[in-house]
Amino acid sequence: MTEIWEKYLDPKDLVNYSTSGFGKKYGMGNKPALVIVDVQYGFTGEKAESIEESIHKYPTSCGEASWESIKQIKSLLEAAREALIPVYYTIIEGSRHASNDRVAIKGEIFSHSTLLEGEKGTKVVDEIQPRLEEMVFSKKKPSAFFGTPLNSYLIKDKIDTLIVTGCTTSGCIRSTVVDAFSYNYQVIVPEECVFDRSVTSHAINLFDMQQKYADVVKTEEVIDQLKTKVNQ
Repeated sequence: MTEIWEKYLDPKDLVNYSTSGFGKKYGMGNKPALVIVDVQYGFTGEKAESIEESIHKYPTSCGEASWESIKQIKSLLEAAREALIPVYYTIIEGSRHASNDRVAIKGEIFSHSTLLEGEKGTKVVDEIQPRLEEMVFSKKKPSAFFGTPLNSYLIKDKIDTLIVTGCTTSGCIRSTVVDAFSYNYQVIVPEECVFDRSVTSHAINLFDMQQKYADVVKTEEVIDQLKTKVNQ
């Protein structure tokens, strides 16, 4: 099976990584949790349209790629809820009170009116709205861990595996994955449940995370594992 990243790599890269022992898979532990990172209108736009159109209203939008992922995240979310595993969300919001506050990335993109605290661009998309018992953490930096109480809840729930979904693959997903790995969680990234505004950056970051920090697997495989937990 050809992986999404293979066409972007020098052929010897794949050989060198595999020969060196990178890319080991850990699988899912006994206590997984699902984290949905920043699947909000500011990153998706309000409908499936080209990124060129979508960024006119939401400059951080990833365009139609986000809506393909939302379908997959919705299916995974349903499986997670059926398996009764914890679900956590993050959103990222520009600050209304600190004009020089650096939010998430370089520059002042998050000072845009649609991305400020409380605006629609910061709202989780309707298709995967959190339930009352599911925590939503507001953050100002890339990682879902930085400046939020996420880790304390994971410790309380004795979580050993984090299933990380959302956006962007090269930014907040990668940051969250590296932090989760650093906290000694097993990390799973369902390939179709993450998205980015750049196809190349998306693919290369998936490759890099698979080699070093996470199991990058098909969403269907993760759903099947969660269904197995339901039937145990």
